[in-house]
Amino acid sequence: MREVGAHVRTARRVQEDAFAWLSAHREGFALGADALSPDGTVNGSWKPLGELALVCTSVSRCTPPSDPLHAPVGDLLDYAWRQTGQGELLARLQRLEPFATYPLEVYAAFASAGLRHAEYEAAAATVARSRGWRLAEQDPTRRLGVLAAERRIGVLRPEDVPGSLGRTWLGGLPEPWTFERFSGYALTHVVFHLTDWGRDPAGLPAELRTYLAYWLPAWLDTCLEAGMWDLSCELLAVAANLPQPLDPVSAGDAWDRIAAARHPTGALREERPPGPASATSTEYEPDFAHCYHSTLMAAFAAALTAAQHRADDGTTGPYDDGLEGALR
Repeated sequence: MREVGAHVRTARRVQEDAFAWLSAHREGFALGADALSPDGTVNGSWKPLGELALVCTSVSRCTPPSDPLHAPVGDLLDYAWRQTGQGELLARLQRLEPFATYPLEVYAAFASAGLRHAEYEAAAATVARSRGWRLAEQDPTRRLGVLAAERRIGVLRPEDVPGSLGRTWLGGLPEPWTFERFSGYALTHVVFHLTDWGRDPAGLPAELRTYLAYWLPAWLDTCLEAGMWDLSCELLAVAANLPQPLDPVSAGDAWDRIAAARHPTGALREERPPGPASATSTEYEPDFAHCYHSTLMAAFAAALTAAQHRADDGTTGPYDDGLEGALR
């Protein structure tokens, strides 16, 4: 068995510290009294909770039950599920906003971990069969996300996923110099939807794997240089879905920069704080709104990086049944 690379060890430290911070600040993911209000802020309530569930589900599936991190990840997922009233709040939300897609996307994250609510699924499946739902005009990348969420609850529509993919920025194999922040986030989410958030790397078509293998290192370096830590972590997660890992030098540099950008508590800001580039991570106080997503993405990318190393080493696959611990 090949020795674990230095970048994998660094990623592991980032992952451990990230989950320590997330566990200590899990109340930030709690749903407020306005969770079902038509005036509620979805991006400040359901969105963070759904992202927590997605990351915890994905990390648990590529982390052996014997790993010390497996239990705290499961505890966070259980906490998130309890916030929904074991799915009851999602069922009520579906009745209030039957044609909103975000309740389905949040619920699908839990369903992929085996946490289900029969009433919600029956109602959502009924709406999903309507012409109004299927004809909704959506951004192509969002469309892929909705299709993926539907599949997780067993709703299959006769829509051409490759056709939807071809209308995304990444699916069109654009000129690499057109990469910027918006297209960067679009491409990472296309990859996440196609690979079921790291569970099925083979879901990424061969031409996209080749294109990403060639250009992603340059994009990653650009984002790191700009201090765009959140997008950099998403790109590292994408790299961990490719057949060939990043070269050790690039991977080592990337993870060293992410590690250096963290606050001592383990939190990672979305971007480098304003001020001189020489400012250190200790010179800001992490606040939940500007740290939770990038900290989640750091933990997610680290878990996939370790799983990719195991698969590349030939000792075990990143998504083998033996690595999937039940979360209850």
